[in-house]
Amino acid sequence: MNQWVIQTNGLCKKYRGRYAVSNLNLKIGRGEIYGFLGPNGAGKTTAIKMMLGLIKPSKGSVNLFGLELRKERLRILRKVGSLVEYPSYYGHLSAVQNLEAVRRILDIPGPKIAEVLETVGLTKESARPVKGFSLGMKQRLGIASALLGSPELLILDEPTNGLDPSGILEIRELIKSMPKQHGITVLVSSHMLSEVEQMVNTVGIIRQGELVFQDTIGNLRQQAKGAITLVVSEPDKALVAMHEQGVRARLTDSGIVMEQASDDTVAVMVRCLVEREHDVYRVEERKKSLEDLFLQIVGEVRTL
Repeated sequence: MNQWVIQTNGLCKKYRGRYAVSNLNLKIGRGEIYGFLGPNGAGKTTAIKMMLGLIKPSKGSVNLFGLELRKERLRILRKVGSLVEYPSYYGHLSAVQNLEAVRRILDIPGPKIAEVLETVGLTKESARPVKGFSLGMKQRLGIASALLGSPELLILDEPTNGLDPSGILEIRELIKSMPKQHGITVLVSSHMLSEVEQMVNTVGIIRQGELVFQDTIGNLRQQAKGAITLVVSEPDKALVAMHEQGVRARLTDSGIVMEQASDDTVAVMVRCLVEREHDVYRVEERKKSLEDLFLQIVGEVRTL
């Protein structure tokens, strides 16, 4: 039986009569990289703060490693590292000195600092004052701080926010290495699917505080598959022929549309229509991007 590293049950947080998070049921398995997605203001950070015990739920429960957070908070949080919103640091101190302050609080052996700096790729910059770091380097230092306690679970809230493309790539590759190289389960939140789709196994999408999608990234990609449009002679009769073959299709102004049809199905239908003496003028595929599907799920529309 799979032990969920994170499981929330009916998790709610209410502020002034309005639910910031409502009936949230997350399930995150060991070794996963879970993308927690939604537009700004959807409730991601509020949910994460409840998972970390930083704010109390109005209703519902949080279980980490099979234990209830409310009852086993200290025991659980020893196994959790987190970076919520922007990392805090002392700008006049070096990366090593910043991590030393955290190390003393956590009572962790000194050699761990060099280890986490190597993990996040900051060994060569470890003696520089942090105020001279790029935003991406500061994010990596924040992740290094979260790794000091050798966590089994890493929770990162918008770790790529404000980064340039190269910074996003650096953080993405770092996160991808966590389960394979260190056995760490990762929850990473973002408001942009395009920034996390290449590294996550599972996606949970939150809209106005409610979880509206939770499945593998592969199944999300399946939903984003394009529609095939056939432009043929006598489309009414051609549609009947396709229905007789058990193919789901509909007639539109642009032609006969088949949603999520496989290549084999398209080939069989073209052959069938030609054999019935229909002229096939065009076969067109109209793809929907994952980002378009994400925006459709969260109810946003692209504007120029």
